[in-house]
Amino acid sequence: MRRVLEQAGLAALRQVDPETAHGLALKALNLGFGPQGGPVTSSRLAVTVAGLKLPNPVGLAAGFDKNAVAIVAASRAGFGFLEVGAATPRPQEGNPKPRLFRLTEDQAAINRFGFNNEGMEVMGERLAGRPAGVVLGLNLGANKDSADRAADFASVLRHCGAHLDFATVNVSSPNTEKLRDLQGKAALASLLSGVMEANESLARPVAVFLKIAPDLVLDELADIAEVATAAGLAGIIATNTTLDRQGLKSVTKSEKGGLSGQPLFEKSTRVLAQMAGMTRLPLIGVGGIGSAQQAYAKIRAGASAFQLYTALVYGGLSLVGDLARGLDALLARDGFANVRDAVGTGRGDWL
Repeated sequence: MRRVLEQAGLAALRQVDPETAHGLALKALNLGFGPQGGPVTSSRLAVTVAGLKLPNPVGLAAGFDKNAVAIVAASRAGFGFLEVGAATPRPQEGNPKPRLFRLTEDQAAINRFGFNNEGMEVMGERLAGRPAGVVLGLNLGANKDSADRAADFASVLRHCGAHLDFATVNVSSPNTEKLRDLQGKAALASLLSGVMEANESLARPVAVFLKIAPDLVLDELADIAEVATAAGLAGIIATNTTLDRQGLKSVTKSEKGGLSGQPLFEKSTRVLAQMAGMTRLPLIGVGGIGSAQQAYAKIRAGASAFQLYTALVYGGLSLVGDLARGLDALLARDGFANVRDAVGTGRGDWL
């Protein structure tokens, strides 16, 4: 019955504009209209990534819960870990609306939100009330009009870090002008130095990840791998949304912003596999995951865990448990005792 109601709810949400639908989905989640059983786990699924003990490798990607308003409800939906945000030092409205577009024919979305959020002060208060037993991270962002964007990332971590298990440096969003310039070798090294200094100032330093774009070439990936390792990061998240529009069918395909969903799967997985050959840091795979088979492909390409967002728009939150159970079955089929044993075993397929 819950799945029938979920499908009816998804159909209703598709009748309103996407950003309104997203807000309504968060409200429905908080009212209990979602899975309630907690994380699906098993001896095959439980895994430790960058020191984080996960009941399963299925994570919620940043952007779904930008302002940390649904942490408790999301923690019951089956995820092994959650990432909220992005948060910036000061509140900001983001880009003008409309800024979120469904690409139903492509099972995709385009967004140009521009780090709309309520700021680190509000975020910190909400994070302080986080439920126990949930592996929780925050996506760090920079204000659009900041005089020192690199310093913004450290400021957010310094303010919110006491309530986190991990933090993600997001320099790969395409929706803040020139933000991706911070992925350059020198700029990135300087930025990460400040973030890691802030992290060391915390009473309990957290795992720090870097989220990268899928639109990078091999030399750029190699530079990022070198800088991330030298900085002492815990891992890399591959990838954010893409500016590529190749092969799209939907009428909204030409909207500006970052593309996510099914069309991103191959591109993001290829970047993931390439990065896996350049660093020993743990990797988290993101981009186009909508089935257990695709989740398994991310693992075999080099990811130790993975995250979802856009697929939930089309499949609902019941997809979370389905992916965990499906992945467990695939690991058992292929004789893997644990997900970590499968990491990177199919990387050659993507090179």
